[in-house]
Amino acid sequence: MARKPKRKELFALGNEAVVEGALLAGCSFFAGYPITPSTEIAEGMAAKLPQLEEGVFVQMEDEIASLGAVIGASLAGRKAMTATSGPGFSLMQEHIGYACMAEVPLVIVNVMRGGPSTGLPTNPAQGDVQQARWGTHGDHPIIVLSASDVQECLHMTIAAFNFAEKYRTPVILLLDEVTAHTREKIVLPRPEELTIINRTIPTMPPEWYVPYEETMRGVPPMPPLGSGYRYHVTGLTHDEHGYPTSKANEISALMHRLFRKIDQFFYDIQLVEEVETEDAEVVVVAYGCVARSAKLAITQARESGCKAGLLVLKTLFPFPRTYVEKLARQCKKVIVPEMNMGQISREVKRVNNGLSRVVTINRVDGQIITPGEILKKIYKD
Repeated sequence: MARKPKRKELFALGNEAVVEGALLAGCSFFAGYPITPSTEIAEGMAAKLPQLEEGVFVQMEDEIASLGAVIGASLAGRKAMTATSGPGFSLMQEHIGYACMAEVPLVIVNVMRGGPSTGLPTNPAQGDVQQARWGTHGDHPIIVLSASDVQECLHMTIAAFNFAEKYRTPVILLLDEVTAHTREKIVLPRPEELTIINRTIPTMPPEWYVPYEETMRGVPPMPPLGSGYRYHVTGLTHDEHGYPTSKANEISALMHRLFRKIDQFFYDIQLVEEVETEDAEVVVVAYGCVARSAKLAITQARESGCKAGLLVLKTLFPFPRTYVEKLARQCKKVIVPEMNMGQISREVKRVNNGLSRVVTINRVDGQIITPGEILKKIYKD
């Protein structure tokens, strides 16, 4: 019996793992503009995409144009992505809103750095969390993911593409500078070990196609432009044929469907990791590089006899309230360490609703939160 070939191993940066994940997910188009600390993603895609038969890399003149090109490529049938950091992410907000309204699947990687404005270009932060959820104007659903180590950067990039294609929506992957620039060994999964999701293509004749029709999942099929299916794409509120409308019933139906296609699949989208939570009396809720500090703090607390646990958020939005509520009922104290003034902690407090005591640890000085800082809060009454 022939042995399966050994899985390929790489000594990679988090940003380089994102590149590998994107290629495994089927990404064939990248448009971007270099910005610290995400530039290695653009560099990796520039080196690898042209080697693919249909791979395209384009360096654009700015971040606004970058996301515009990604939207166009996705409408043409490509799996497409871009990568940026805080200032560039701010510039992309109008196009994010357009992609939400037009239901264009794409992936945006934002490697967070200190802000506001140009802030701390080479230091870590987690200050873009609420911007990722609410940055573009108007009511809109969005999927926001995170990763806490290099291997996870690969897998969460694949998850981002799968969610984008499955739900016809932009997906944002938030990293921080530490995770993006940590280098460690990763293992590349074999293609047959992966579940790769592609968008649903219409099967009816072109003359029967209704581009934004109501479906059971709330996700209409999406043909590539130029394939014989003609439809109108707009950022305006539109009817099921894609044409602008000001009719209240058509606007309401559209907006409710946009939310329903995400809301009814929370169980699929909300990804977390629970560490020692079964009997935990103190629970830490963390994401990104802070989750790695928290894992060590939890281990040390357990060794000293303290019943501490950890909830690692891999999905930030839709916020995994079911998991937080369950642990808040069980424990006496919830600790939320993050490198901002308190962005996910607001969500934890909202969901906690007085069930237990919520304690925050906040740093905005460009330095990481250490295991020792978390351990002190675990022990403190």
